[in-house]
Amino acid sequence: MDNLGSLNAFVQAAEARSFTAASKQLGVSPSAIGKAIARLEDRLGVRLFHRSTRIVTLTPEGALFLERCRRIFCEIEQAEMELAQTRSAPRGKLRVSLPLVGMLMMPTLSAFMRAWPEIELDLDFTDRLVDVIDEGFDAVIRTGEASDSRLMTRVLGSYSLQLVGAPAYFAEHGVPQKPADLAAHRCLRHRYPTNGKLEDWLFAGGRHLPAIDVPTAATSSTIEPLLYMVERGLGIACLPDFAVHDKIEAGTLVSVMDGVLAHSGTFRILWPSSRQLAPKIRVFVDFMAEHLFARAIHG
Repeated sequence: MDNLGSLNAFVQAAEARSFTAASKQLGVSPSAIGKAIARLEDRLGVRLFHRSTRIVTLTPEGALFLERCRRIFCEIEQAEMELAQTRSAPRGKLRVSLPLVGMLMMPTLSAFMRAWPEIELDLDFTDRLVDVIDEGFDAVIRTGEASDSRLMTRVLGSYSLQLVGAPAYFAEHGVPQKPADLAAHRCLRHRYPTNGKLEDWLFAGGRHLPAIDVPTAATSSTIEPLLYMVERGLGIACLPDFAVHDKIEAGTLVSVMDGVLAHSGTFRILWPSSRQLAPKIRVFVDFMAEHLFARAIHG
């Protein structure tokens, strides 16, 4: 602490070019400033100031040392601000971009709103690749790998796809046992909104089942209509496990050909890298990481 006091005396004197002005700023005598700087010069083994009766000026070594000291005090101020933020209640608008399938995350997002009522969620649902920083998002949830070095990232959880149908549908059309059996079924397909292509169904062993090999009863660019149709017995759908977990538990959907599908993915949350992570972003990241996949994992 004595060293920091000497550094502070040096910075004040260097910026004011006066021991007297520095003493008034720090509330000590000019002689105390002079002694503190003299001890600092003795310890460093260099002269920091050229002294005269009216003014003091920095030596080249003093000018270099002043820049380093400014950085030190800037880091201390930054640390104090971070600690102050951890004590403040998270609040304010939080802009979040989610994929279209993110509508299925609404129970978790609703729970977050109840837990942090002072945070206003501004949700944007899109499957396009957004520029987190340039478009002003506080956080983005996406699948796949993170590639932007300007962003921090945290894994929220992994998911796999399941073939599901309603009990009434299977009672009428039979239960498929292998991929080839799907040729006799009504298939409800997901279409990528970014390019209009139908999502292939990937089976163990690396085999794809393209759209042309599957009788397609309906397509949708979002998951919710497929869930609606499959629950009403209109066909078989290939959906993320977190979207159908509760419905399988409730018995409104049945999973078939378990272990045959090989498609899986990972959800990540990304946010701008910053030394001062806003409390609203910190609690959102922690909450989503803890709760988003908790129900699917723990039942």
